[in-house]
Amino acid sequence: MATTFTVGVAQVDCRLGDVEANLAIYERELREAKARGIDLLVFPELSLTGYFLKDLVPAVALDRESQVLRRLRELSRETVAFVAGAVEERPECRFYNAAMFFDGGELVHVHRKVYLPTYGLFDELRDLARGDRIRAFESRFGRAAMLLCEDLWHPSAAYVAALDGALTLIVPSASPIAGLGREVLPENAAYWQRANRVTAESYGVHLIYANRVGFEDGIGFWGGSEILGPAGEMLARAAYYEADMIAAEVSRAAVRRRRIVAPMIRDEDIDLTINELLRIRDRRAPAGAGAPPPAPVAARTPMRATTRKLGAKTRQTAKPAKTPRRR
Repeated sequence: MATTFTVGVAQVDCRLGDVEANLAIYERELREAKARGIDLLVFPELSLTGYFLKDLVPAVALDRESQVLRRLRELSRETVAFVAGAVEERPECRFYNAAMFFDGGELVHVHRKVYLPTYGLFDELRDLARGDRIRAFESRFGRAAMLLCEDLWHPSAAYVAALDGALTLIVPSASPIAGLGREVLPENAAYWQRANRVTAESYGVHLIYANRVGFEDGIGFWGGSEILGPAGEMLARAAYYEADMIAAEVSRAAVRRRRIVAPMIRDEDIDLTINELLRIRDRRAPAGAGAPPPAPVAARTPMRATTRKLGAKTRQTAKPAKTPRRR
C-alpha cells in the first residue's frame, strides 16, 4: 500500500450524450496524467455522458457487459488508476449516477449517488434511482470513499465515510454556475469551497473535489476543482471556467499528524449517534402509519451489545412507513 502518492483532477468539458467522444477525452487525459507522474486521476460527475441527460439516460448507461466499461478497464491497466463519472445500469434495469474506481484493469468500487437533487435546475430523480449505501473501500492508495456532488452537502454522508475508515474522500461533481454577481466566483462555488475545507479539516481526510467546465443547454459549469489536505489546507486548485489538470502529492503521514492533533474520529460516540437517530426517526414517523411508540433510548453499552439490541428490536416491531422526502 502506497503511503505517499500523487493524485490529480482532470477538469474537463464533455459532450452531452456522446460517450465515444467523452471516452476519447478520458484517454487523452489519462495518457497525460501518466506522463506527468500522476498515480490516481479523478474525473467529474457524469463526465463520460454529460449531466443534463433526461431521456438519454438508458441510451448512455453502462452495464457490466458494456464495451465502454471494458475499455475503461483496459485504460486503467495501460495508464493510471482513475475515477470515472458515468450512468450505471443494474440487471434489474435501474439506472444510477455512479462514480467508478478503476485500477490495474479492474473495477474496484462503485458509489451510486445517494442524494439526487430535485430543486432549481435539477431533476435527477426523474430518470435515476437513489443509491442506498455509503462505503469506504480498500485500494493500493489506502482506504478511501467516494461521494457524488450533492452527497457532500449532507454532513451525514462524509461522517459515515470517515467513520468507515476513509483517509481520502473523492468527490466528483457537476456544479453549475448559480448566483453569479460581480465577483469572480458564483455564490454556490464559494459555498463549495467552504464545505470542502470544513469537511477535510473536521474529519482529517484528504479531499479531492473534481468539478467540470463547459456548457449544456445554456447552463455553464464553473470548474475550480481542488485538492485539500487533512487540515483543510489547499494543495492545488484548478482554473475557473476552463479545462485544466491539477495534481498534488498526498500522504498518510499527514492524516496521522492531523488526527493526533485533533482526534475527533477517535472520540466519536457511535452508540450515542445511533440511539439519538432512532429516537428522532420514531418521533418523526407519520401519525396513523402503524409505527410503534418511541422506544426508550438504549443503554450506553459497547457497540456489539447495542447492535444485538437493535437487531432484536427490528425483529419484534413493524418497520415505520417512510416519510415522503421534501427537497
